[in-house]
Amino acid sequence: MTQTFCIIFVFQVFSLAVATESGIVGGKVSKPHSRPYMASLQFNGNHSCGGILIREDFVLTAAHCKQHQRMTVVLGAQYISKFEKSQQKIQVADYHQHPNYNGKQDYDIMLLKLKNKATMNKYVKPIGLPKKNGKTPANVNCVVAGWGKTGNQEPPSNVLKETTEKIQFSFECKRIWQDYFNTDRMICTKFDKKKGGVCQGDSGGPLICNNKPHGITAFTFKDDCNNPKYPHVFTKINFFLPWINKIMQR
Repeated sequence: MTQTFCIIFVFQVFSLAVATESGIVGGKVSKPHSRPYMASLQFNGNHSCGGILIREDFVLTAAHCKQHQRMTVVLGAQYISKFEKSQQKIQVADYHQHPNYNGKQDYDIMLLKLKNKATMNKYVKPIGLPKKNGKTPANVNCVVAGWGKTGNQEPPSNVLKETTEKIQFSFECKRIWQDYFNTDRMICTKFDKKKGGVCQGDSGGPLICNNKPHGITAFTFKDDCNNPKYPHVFTKINFFLPWINKIMQR
């Protein structure tokens, strides 16, 4: 489900998009199964969003990735268009969207409780969350990863890809995105056209900094996701740690 919002400021009209076909512009193909926490969220066998396995029975993703259809979580995948013995396909038992999420940008986070626990092996492993609600320093290089579109007009990629983006100062994010950016609950990144980054896609996928997930892909500039003037925005995982822990303790 793709949602489009309009942002009006500085006498110009901008398009904001949350995208549901995970994809990386530029970057490189990930080393096979080097990111065993990556999840492909699928409807009727089609990839829709990314996610991360944070416990054998929980996947963390973006709230806007929920649809009315039944979701399947695919773990242990490198190629999502063909059968791989490493893959585990598990139905979702419960969808836990943040209670403050209202279909827009803020509080765009969701936990998926899996019907069955994933089998842990070298292809499927959870990633640990940050320990506390600390700040993510600016200018730190972080990794984004996902499947699917490789540009605004490009076809999806069936293989997992990744690239690096750099944490941007929050005041810069706020200056550009204004009311659509919350400095407490979001972080943003700067990038260059050569390396690329997330695009109309990648929703729910991770922003990995120092081997820990610090963000969940939320939104980009729709008309040109690879325009460095518009930072990519992520839901800040650190802020939501108390809520995440509360849901998983039920």
